[in-house]
Amino acid sequence: MRSALTLSAIATASLMVLAACSPGEKTAAAPEAVEAPAAAVEPAAPAAEAAAPAAGPVIQVGGLTGDATKGAVVFNQCKSCHAIEAGVNRVGPTLHGVVGRKAGAVEGFRYSAASKASAAVWSEETLFAYLENPRKFMPGTTMSYVGMRQPQQRADVIAYLKSQS
Repeated sequence: MRSALTLSAIATASLMVLAACSPGEKTAAAPEAVEAPAAAVEPAAPAAEAAAPAAGPVIQVGGLTGDATKGAVVFNQCKSCHAIEAGVNRVGPTLHGVVGRKAGAVEGFRYSAASKASAAVWSEETLFAYLENPRKFMPGTTMSYVGMRQPQQRADVIAYLKSQS
C-alpha cells in the first residue's frame, strides 16, 4: 500500500513538473494533488546541507580562506608520517604546535641538515609555500612528500594544524 501511494505521488509530481516546464505547449492539465493519508507518508530525507558539519576555525592564507574542518580530512594524507599529538614523532616530527615554530626544533626528532640549518619559522604563509613543494622550498630536506598542488587544500590543512596547537 505504501509503495503504491509513493508511486502515485511521484507520478503526480512528474506530471506537474512536465506541465510547468513546457508553458508554450498544450498539455493535459496536471491532476490535482491528492494528499495521502498521514500514516502512509514517509518523512522527507534531510537536506544534504543539514547533514554537512559546521565549518571549523578559519584562517586567511595565500588569498584563500582555510577551513579547519575540511583540513582535518586533508590531513589524513599526512598521518602516515606525522602525528598531530604533542610529543608523538613518526617518520616525520609531530605537527602539534607547528604554526609559529622554528623549522627543525622538535626535541628528540632527527632532522636533515637542511632543516636544522633553516631559518624558517612555520607561519601560515611559510607552510603554504612549503607544502606546495617541500624540496623546492627547502633543498636537502628528507621529507619525501612531493607536495600539495591544490592551494585550497593547503589553506585548509594549515587551518587544521593551527587549530590543533
